[in-house]
Amino acid sequence: MRKTKAPEIYALGQHISMSADKARRVIDQIRGRSYEETLMILELMPYRAAYPILKLVYSAASNASYTLDSNEANLFISKAEVNQGPAIKKLKPRARGRSYPIKRPTCHITILLKDISFYDSDSESVELNLLKKAR
Repeated sequence: MRKTKAPEIYALGQHISMSADKARRVIDQIRGRSYEETLMILELMPYRAAYPILKLVYSAASNASYTLDSNEANLFISKAEVNQGPAIKKLKPRARGRSYPIKRPTCHITILLKDISFYDSDSESVELNLLKKAR
């Protein structure tokens, strides 16, 4: 007999204009936390990367409430990752008709949410407890 996996809801932000390392600094703080706790953390963070990540978390939660009719209190961030995107290349005009290249880094951010109410069996509750202890 095959077990059905709990549905995973995600939000994907592509070509966000910031360095992947700066976004990872914020993502590492919210990975594995509940939705409500994540909102509090992101609203109080002083980093510029917190705002686009906050928008993605809101988007993932609205996706979950629309597709699964799940309560936002039951959501937690199961996976959050940041990947490098393409660098935007520009030329900056300089003296004597010369130019210098400018590379603006971009990144792709993925937020994956799971609903706690779908976890009823013992093996999945053990996995959930391990997630809570990992924080």
